[in-house]
Amino acid sequence: MSRLATDRAGAVTAAEFAALMRIFEPFEPKPHLVAAVSGGADSMALAVLLRRWAQARGGAVTALSVDHGLRRASAAEAAQVGRTLRPLGLTHQVLRWRGDKPTANVQAAARRARYALLGDWCARRGVLHLVLGHQLEDQAETFLLRLGRGSGLDGLAAMAAVTETPTLRLLRPMLGLPRARLEATLRRRGLPWIEDPSNQDPAHARVRMRGLMPTLAAEGLSPGRLAVTAARLGRARAALEQSTARLLAQAAVVHPAGFVWLDPAPMAVAAPEVGLRALARVAMLAGGLEYPPRLERLERLYERVVAGLSSGMTLGGCRFMPISGRILVVREPARIGENSVRAGEALHWDHRFALRVHQSARARRGGLTVGALGTAGWAEVRAAEPALGNAIPAPARHGLPALRDGLGVISVPQLGYERSKKKRLTMMTGSFLPRISLTAGSFTVA
Repeated sequence: MSRLATDRAGAVTAAEFAALMRIFEPFEPKPHLVAAVSGGADSMALAVLLRRWAQARGGAVTALSVDHGLRRASAAEAAQVGRTLRPLGLTHQVLRWRGDKPTANVQAAARRARYALLGDWCARRGVLHLVLGHQLEDQAETFLLRLGRGSGLDGLAAMAAVTETPTLRLLRPMLGLPRARLEATLRRRGLPWIEDPSNQDPAHARVRMRGLMPTLAAEGLSPGRLAVTAARLGRARAALEQSTARLLAQAAVVHPAGFVWLDPAPMAVAAPEVGLRALARVAMLAGGLEYPPRLERLERLYERVVAGLSSGMTLGGCRFMPISGRILVVREPARIGENSVRAGEALHWDHRFALRVHQSARARRGGLTVGALGTAGWAEVRAAEPALGNAIPAPARHGLPALRDGLGVISVPQLGYERSKKKRLTMMTGSFLPRISLTAGSFTVA
């Protein structure tokens, strides 16, 4: 259903929006930004405000809508967004989520697909900034949802104003603006928006939480109060992240082959909360994890590390092994799957390595796969090239990506190994590119 009204009260001004964007500076000259636009009031207002901001700086905005294909009306709604935005000077494109759709956890799957489609579009065109329309009520609902799940400090800080990925920044400039002001911004310009019926479906936890807001507000827990609480927790989270980054700079060394050397001495004298965060960060990096390991297991490992780790332990798909006063952190080879690949294909293998299989690997016997090198693979490589050496510790070698065909190992980029004897004939290249960096920009509060 589309809505159109004429109330001018409370509209967000260009100057006000420009002030909200300042925390994301500096931008490149003539910045190109992408606005994620679902057609709802929040994202439509974002596109309008962002276009004026970019135009004043000689930049441009592309509005992207994702058609998830979950409702019959979704394609028509996405087209309507384009018809509304193009007369305003905004370029609009629709991205479609194709393939089979899940029957459970649909919203979570749709969210992952949406971010993947948006991120891929930006990466292919060199766009560095994806701007999202989350606003104050969204922040309050996120806080309550995470409170209900028993989240700690990081979760209760809710959404960050900036989220950095390996290829772009996700910006949320409107976390302090209530939904009513964004609707007023559209009304002032006589612009319609779309009401998604799923936003009224009580089957979704966020919708149920939204329904509780009036009751909570009557008890003093208004969306504004909840968002302020999340912001205060966000500042505490940012302070801890800065301390964690300083500790990791002292204690951890990352090798380009994807393993980490950890010095337990700085860990032992750090505040426990900081040490736990540092240990989790190391496991996430070496294990290709998106989320930290479970707190109970993390605490057990941390206690052993500060007491002097005497034998190996596992956490988050990684092995932690004491070696000559340091701790070697490597991926568990047994936890790594095998991927079938084709010549010319690029892949993000095991969420750790960005690999490309070159056309020179075409027409191999038995097809091509990428999997962990393992002990047998290392023995095969060492037999072929005895002078290869042991620059990489054995436990780390076993988790390296290896390209194989029906005859065995063809290529191990991190070892510089190629089975082909022809000069300059490379079968596979790649670099360590985990989901997260060891340290990152601190949590940003809007």
